[in-house]
Order: sequence, then C-alpha cells, then structure tokens
Amino acid sequence: MIRFFSFLGRTLEDAVRGTGQSVELLLVASLHVKDAWKRRRFLLEQLYTCGIRPLPVVLVVALFTGMILALQTGIELDRFGAKDRIASIIGLGLCREMGPFMTALILTASVGSGIAAEIGTMKVSEEIDALEIMSIRPESFLVMPRLVAMAIATPVLTFVTDVVGVLGGCLVSATRLRIAPEQYLKHVVESLSQDLTYGGLPKDLYTGLAKAFVFGVIIAVIGSSAGLRASGGAIGVGRATRSAVIQSFVLIIVVGYYLTSLFYT
Repeated sequence: MIRFFSFLGRTLEDAVRGTGQSVELLLVASLHVKDAWKRRRFLLEQLYTCGIRPLPVVLVVALFTGMILALQTGIELDRFGAKDRIASIIGLGLCREMGPFMTALILTASVGSGIAAEIGTMKVSEEIDALEIMSIRPESFLVMPRLVAMAIATPVLTFVTDVVGVLGGCLVSATRLRIAPEQYLKHVVESLSQDLTYGGLPKDLYTGLAKAFVFGVIIAVIGSSAGLRASGGAIGVGRATRSAVIQSFVLIIVVGYYLTSLFYT
C-alpha cells in the first residue's frame, strides 16, 4: 500500500512539474517570436517539415474521412428519406470538429514525435548544453521556429482537410447515393453560410481553424518540452517521444472539448 501511494505521489509530482515546464517553455518561446526573422532559415525548414512533408498523408486521410462519413451517414439518412442532408452534416462536421481533430492527430504522430526525438537526441548528446555555453537560448534557437511553424501549418492543413473531405463526401454522394454534385456543394455552402460573423466568415470554419491553431501550439510545445526533459541515452529519447505523443493526444481531445463548449455555448 505504501509503495502504491509512493508511486502515485511521484506520478502526480512529475505531471505537475512537466505541466509547469511546458507552460514556462511556451511563454519564453512566445517572447522570442520577435527573433523569427533572425531564425528565418530554420523557420523555413520547419515550415517544410511541418506543412509539406505530412501533406500526402493528410490528403489521403481527409479524402477517406469524407468518404466514410458520407457512406455511413448517407445509409442511415436514406432510410428516413433525408439523404439530401448529408452535405450539411459533412460540411459542418469536418469544419467544426473532424478537420482540425484528424489533422492534429496526424501531425502529432508525424511531426510532434519527430520534434521530441530531435530535441531529445540533442539533449542526451549534450548539444543543448553546448548551445547554452555559447549563450544561445534553446527556446529561441530550437523551440520558437517549431512553435511558429506548427502554429502556421496546422490551420493551413486543416483547411486542406476540410476541402478534400468535402470533395470525398461529394464523390461518394454522387456514386453511391445518387446526389448531384452541384446540389451537394450547394447544400455545403448553404449550411456554412447560416452563421456568418461580422467579417463575413462562416463561424464553423473559423472556429475549426482556431482549434487547429491551438492544437498546433500544443503539439510543438509538448514535443519540445518532452525532448528537453529527455535523459538516459537512446532509451530516454524513446521514452520522451512516447510521452510526447500520448500527452498531445490527450490534450488535443480535452482542449478540443472545451474550445467547442466555449465557441458554441
């Protein structure tokens, strides 16, 4: 029993300490955003890594996500003679939730794990210590370019996911549900135009992109924080990478719920 409570206490202590370090890292890295122009070469490299390399996977997942939603939802709606509503459901579902959520999960697995592994390897090989000796802040040199790149790439890829997912749903609706593509796209536009903001943007679209921005920041900060805390050689790097992926998944789900509650309450 004593060992159990001891383990529980150490786990809670590590969680609280890790949370504090991640928040501190976010604040410090945000203060160094002003140095983005100085680090523009590294920033462009990270934009390529975060935005271009995952694009093929994002396109495939987005296409089949829209196709699956159209197929499964359309079958049920067709039983009630309401298959014409499939376009509205897919458009709203992708823009509000599925688009940013699926994109964030893909980037967590492909980019967030890479961030944790890269920085973790530098940490255990004492390259981080070498940077500090040369008076180079890791938050500015390593974390800030990744943070800015993820904050930019995630909303852009989410928008691509929304468009490709809607087109995937259009393909299934036309071939399996016998819904004309022009009618399908018209219903998508109408459903998104029901709630416009003062700037003329659909609320469902910009709330999804806002979620994607937050998710991108979470992925970058959690991956960088886990990498900076890595220790113990290759095993420690693997442990940090696994921890970064798990924590990012959990935070994306929890924060996504509260953001939805904030926007739609």
